[in-house]
Amino acid sequence: MNLKNLILLTLIGSTYSSTSEEQLQIGIIKKIPEESCKRRTIIGDTIQVHYKGQLENGFEFDSSFNRNQPISFKLGIGQVIKGWDQGLLDMCIGEERKLIIPSKLGYGSRGAGGIIPPDSTLIFETKLVGIVNERDEL
Repeated sequence: MNLKNLILLTLIGSTYSSTSEEQLQIGIIKKIPEESCKRRTIIGDTIQVHYKGQLENGFEFDSSFNRNQPISFKLGIGQVIKGWDQGLLDMCIGEERKLIIPSKLGYGSRGAGGIIPPDSTLIFETKLVGIVNERDEL
């Protein structure tokens, strides 16, 4: 790991938008300069995201990076967990974020698929790879 990445990872902890265990925490891993960001994500956008999901103990439960196939969904309308709908807003293509999602914004007391235990905090490393909208295709 080079010095630049080490410094960036050290700073991630200080860039979270919240420190409460009950609120979504957003860390910026890779920021896109304003002049390079043509458009930011908004509610209703169909976006394509690569992700790696882990539990607090480090267990990796899923990764689109490993499949080389990002997930595509409409942002902000409940197609994914609330932590994603909130944490992926206002992103630029190429931006990378680390989301620490409390249980209430994840799968709550029900857990998921026998893989994610009830009341689990989820940690996602995400990368926005595309924004696809009808207006973009005209």
